[in-house]
Amino acid sequence: MIKLTIAKKLLTTYLLMALLTIIIGAYALFSLQHLNDLTYSIVKKDFLIIYYARQLIDNLLAQERSEKKFIILRDTALEELFWSRSKAVKDGIIKLEKVDFPGITKLLSQVKQLHDDCEAIFRSEVALIKTDKADEAMRLSESSIKEKTEAVTTLVRDLQKKAENDVDEKMNLIRDKGIKASSVTTVLFLISLCGGVALALFITYNITRPLKKLKKATGFIADGNFDFDDLKISYKDEIGELANRFRVMANRLKVLEQLNLDASPLTRLPGNIAIEQQIERRLAEKRPFSICHADLDNFKPFADKYGYAWASEVIKEVADILTGALRTSGHDSDFIGHIGGDDFIIVTEPARAEQVCQQVIAEFDQQIFKFYEEQDKEKGFIMGKDRQGHEQTFPLMTISIGIVTDDGSRYENPLAMARAAADLKEYAKTHPISNYVKQEDVHQH
Repeated sequence: MIKLTIAKKLLTTYLLMALLTIIIGAYALFSLQHLNDLTYSIVKKDFLIIYYARQLIDNLLAQERSEKKFIILRDTALEELFWSRSKAVKDGIIKLEKVDFPGITKLLSQVKQLHDDCEAIFRSEVALIKTDKADEAMRLSESSIKEKTEAVTTLVRDLQKKAENDVDEKMNLIRDKGIKASSVTTVLFLISLCGGVALALFITYNITRPLKKLKKATGFIADGNFDFDDLKISYKDEIGELANRFRVMANRLKVLEQLNLDASPLTRLPGNIAIEQQIERRLAEKRPFSICHADLDNFKPFADKYGYAWASEVIKEVADILTGALRTSGHDSDFIGHIGGDDFIIVTEPARAEQVCQQVIAEFDQQIFKFYEEQDKEKGFIMGKDRQGHEQTFPLMTISIGIVTDDGSRYENPLAMARAAADLKEYAKTHPISNYVKQEDVHQH
């Protein structure tokens, strides 16, 4: 009979503890790896699908609007806008093709085919318009292209919904795995407690505690709450990597949610939060940059006469003009935001600011006439009431822009710089034509 000495008992106990430790570590690593794979899949696949699908839907709707306006107004600029939006749709499809997602290849094949059909129908409409067969073009628009566009939009929305459902399922799975991992680890901890409290506490501290934090963080994210602070894990292993990815994912989701809520529902441009962040970041970089505050003159009398819906079309047109100016004269690092109403902000390099503003003014002065009735264009003014209710004449709309430049040494915060740009814009509005004003222009006077 084998005599169990204290040393052997201790050795047996340590071997049992080592075995339990190996079991705990293997299970924890397996669970963490699974959670890591799920998190990576969410960030690199599902969220990209959702984001690109939203962009694609926006471009599809913008393309449809351009087509409708072209049928009515027969403006070649709208035809070019249609093809610009069509290119954006194709670029969006290419982005989606790069994402590894179940069933996406077949779906995008259908989307491309339907979109190609839309382009072919639009070419037919253009040909009919040029041969003065507007009625046939209108019928073709109302039947074929509308049906194709709706079919494409439905397919993309289905893809987006599938990705959103996939996110929900994976988030629930992460939470369930976290709970299960915590439960199993706790059971193993209770067993190992008999062999040595100190080692069990060590295992609990190094494995159970971070797993519980990850479980809690998973629950927060699943509930849509991204502001949690109890995930400070500094391990240089899979647990720390997973915790870091959770933090990156939560911060990214929070930014996307804020930008989505802050964005203008009319123009889809970033709103005040994004504008302030842009200016604050560039002030902190201590490099010269310019902000251009654009505002429409005599917009309210126009809206009073032509109505809210038509005035909204003007706002969307201005957004398109600003976006187009940055596309041709700006840079990828430039930024455009919609403060609200008829106020917009462009953030660009000082060397490009004037060229961008000149292009905006030229394009605006050319496009704004299409929003007026023929008699108002001929007169050069409209009749309306001032703020006191008195009838008077108002000139046709113009655009005024104030340009402020800084390298972080003049203005201490975004609010001060934005206020300076607004003041310059108000000074520009004193001129009867579309124009822009820089700080140097005012100082010279």
